[in-house]
Amino acid sequence: MGEEVRVTNLHNRDGGNEDQNQEFDIYPLSSYYFGSKDTIPFKDHTLHHHLLRIQSKFFSFSLILCLLLISMSFLSSLILFLIFFLVSYAASGLRTSVEAVLLVELFKHPHLLLLQVRNSIYKLPGGRLRPGESDTDGLKRKLTRKLSVDEDGDGSEWEVGECLGMWWRPDFKTLLYPFLPPNVKQPKECTKVFLVKLPASTKFIVPKNMRLLAVPLCQVHENQKTYGQIISGVPQLLSKFSFNMLES
Repeated sequence: MGEEVRVTNLHNRDGGNEDQNQEFDIYPLSSYYFGSKDTIPFKDHTLHHHLLRIQSKFFSFSLILCLLLISMSFLSSLILFLIFFLVSYAASGLRTSVEAVLLVELFKHPHLLLLQVRNSIYKLPGGRLRPGESDTDGLKRKLTRKLSVDEDGDGSEWEVGECLGMWWRPDFKTLLYPFLPPNVKQPKECTKVFLVKLPASTKFIVPKNMRLLAVPLCQVHENQKTYGQIISGVPQLLSKFSFNMLES
């Protein structure tokens, strides 16, 4: 079905010099077990559908706000608008997602674990945060739901490491930026990518409407046409690490 990655040790074995590459231990795909479970809904079949859904939620919020303002006095409306906008934009206006980089070894090469939907869409495991949810808790929840036997577990088997990078969507267009343009005050979406350490041995239980694949990093590198902006940029984000291929 796919290749699995295990990340166990992340440290610098050259005496802690930050200028040296950090060694990253990767375990073979054969160390893991793969199974399947009931399907889960997949809302965005294409990038176009994804953008339309974000846009529709944003305009629905704006319409409700306008109807409330019409029924109030000007001063009360102005105060309500400022308070409601500042509070609600943080909760609903900016869509924040978290995604995981999971690595495994196959044929002595590092492979990236990707979820495949409908044989054409590739995604890093993860998803959207709930209002007020931390990056770490949200990513653990999403990984548990999509890759674990117990979807209601606490996610303790996932060790979320450092944030490798962030991508921003300034508007409802397809272009993502690996930085927030200084002229953009109200971005519509932020995606954060985290390095996640896998336990020494675990089971990956994947929904039946998805496939978990292990794709070579060399195949993903700058292959934006197939894998999109974020996934194709992962190899460059990992450039500061040297990979230590371990036996099972």
